[in-house]
Amino acid sequence: MIILSILAMTCLVFLSRYLFLEPRLPLRLSPGVQKLLSYSSPAVLTAIWAPIVFTHGNTLNASAHNPYLWAAMLAGIIAWKTKNVLLTVVVSMAAFLVLNLIVWG
Repeated sequence: MIILSILAMTCLVFLSRYLFLEPRLPLRLSPGVQKLLSYSSPAVLTAIWAPIVFTHGNTLNASAHNPYLWAAMLAGIIAWKTKNVLLTVVVSMAAFLVLNLIVWG
């Protein structure tokens, strides 16, 4: 049953990607749907990072001693100013490591 479920999900994911990525198929999305889909990436990323940054042990942790919050704010500022993904990731990870191990370790 598990193998059948995995195969069914594989087929579903492949077909949903294939329909939109194959240039020979006449399927095109309207501009309104394309604009609506442009919000899906930020929404999914926010759903991933927000619980990591703001919660610890199933409680809200928005204190000044939260290294996740400081590193996330730094990452946001660096991304906004430089628009360089690699620099943002490396500097914010280093800042998190320093804050977590040395400052509040």
